[in-house]
Amino acid sequence: MPVQKRAAAPGWGLLRFNTAPVRQAEAALLECFGSRVWARRLAAHRPYPDLDSLLAAADEAVYDLSPAGHAAALAAEVSPGLRPDAPRSAHLALAAAHAEYERKFGHVFVICLDDYAPEEHPDQVLAGIRARLGHEEDRERAVAADEMRRLARGRLTALVSSR
Repeated sequence: MPVQKRAAAPGWGLLRFNTAPVRQAEAALLECFGSRVWARRLAAHRPYPDLDSLLAAADEAVYDLSPAGHAAALAAEVSPGLRPDAPRSAHLALAAAHAEYERKFGHVFVICLDDYAPEEHPDQVLAGIRARLGHEEDRERAVAADEMRRLARGRLTALVSSR
């Protein structure tokens, strides 16, 4: 189950990212995290000497976002799905879980699966939704924000990796 996600322009390299025109850099950053405020901030603070500096700046920018900034980023996300060849019953179960989550919290379910093998993704998504449906709204807002931050870090790493 590959997680559906917006793909950053992989392989730019840090040099290209640091020297790209502002609009191009912002567009690439928006593919990593859907907040214009976040993308503008990171683009404006270029150049970054290394990946760790970029990731630290990205984390700080996420932590400084307003609730509206987080909502914008969440609105740009796509819920994780299953491979098309997964059993129909699995698709139905996941769709129902996503619908319940969205009904309760008002946004798509996000989860960073970078630490899991692809064959573990379906179980992790379902377990994550089930566990997080038990959260109070404030707790889930914090968890979703951290998952978004982790997703952005992985996408930024892919964006500035060398070809």
